[in-house]
Amino acid sequence: MFIDKARIRFVAGKGGDGAVSFHREKYVAPGGPDGGDGGNGGSIYLLADDHLSTLADYKYRKKYQAENGENGRGNRCHGKSADDLILKVPRGTIVREYESGKIMADVSGDEPVLICKGGRGGFGNAKFATPTRQIPRFAKTGTQGEAYDISLELKLIADVGLIGFPNVGKSTFINSIFH
Repeated sequence: MFIDKARIRFVAGKGGDGAVSFHREKYVAPGGPDGGDGGNGGSIYLLADDHLSTLADYKYRKKYQAENGENGRGNRCHGKSADDLILKVPRGTIVREYESGKIMADVSGDEPVLICKGGRGGFGNAKFATPTRQIPRFAKTGTQGEAYDISLELKLIADVGLIGFPNVGKSTFINSIFH
């Protein structure tokens, strides 16, 4: 089955939250803040693949979501950034924003095309320590990733064209070949 249009929802991953933590160690006086930063959320890329010729893979799955970044932890441990989601589409796919119809990208090259950027990870409380604020009891939350309703459209190029005046037998010729 040949499918040349598909509507999909892409959601990039959320950034991880920063941690609120304070240094604690046996036989040591209470230390300062040591909360780690959150990891970045995963982005969504489209990559042209010459082995694909239809958008049938995207007809039945309507939502693709990248992973979220991990939260920060104590002892200045930063959260792991999420892996990017790379989806393969046929070469010559046009990516449009569904609501406005604005063209976002043309996937014709060999480089992956960024569609949705993942959220940034939040800062831990260790980043907010200053000489006047030595014990910050807050951290920054991670930002949300981008989300779009996307319309994928495959550019088609005809191999053969049939030209002629009206009533000269173009339709009769086509019907005799395919029946």
